[in-house]
Amino acid sequence: MPLCISLRKNRISFKFVPEGHHVNAIEQARQAYAPTQVAVRTERSVEAQLISQITARLRKEANTTPVDFPALAGVLHDNRRMWVAMAADVADDGNALPKPLRAQIFYLAEFTEHHSRKILQGEADATALIEINTAVLRGLNGQGAL
Repeated sequence: MPLCISLRKNRISFKFVPEGHHVNAIEQARQAYAPTQVAVRTERSVEAQLISQITARLRKEANTTPVDFPALAGVLHDNRRMWVAMAADVADDGNALPKPLRAQIFYLAEFTEHHSRKILQGEADATALIEINTAVLRGLNGQGAL
């Protein structure tokens, strides 16, 4: 198996190239000397991405006919875990958010827990959870408040 050597910013890396794959020296040089971009992620952007992904899954499962109950239960579980984590975060004395906002977030976590149970029992749909997540996402993205 041929060995591929890559030089990148005072770092040498080695990897074996599987048979049948060709090593393109020009492309390797281009990649080695291309400017590197490190994505800077804030806690806020990570939270927004997580809420966005879960909300998209909630929308998808809420609109699936017939309902794929295991998939719906899975996304409801993930949504609940996210809200439990947010509730724990705002309950911490070291949280810098204003107390009224912390209380609202904690209440929304409790509502999410209760409403998720109703969905699983077939007594409600996911619309309210989707709207809550969307409102929080808008707030995180600076497009409005809770």
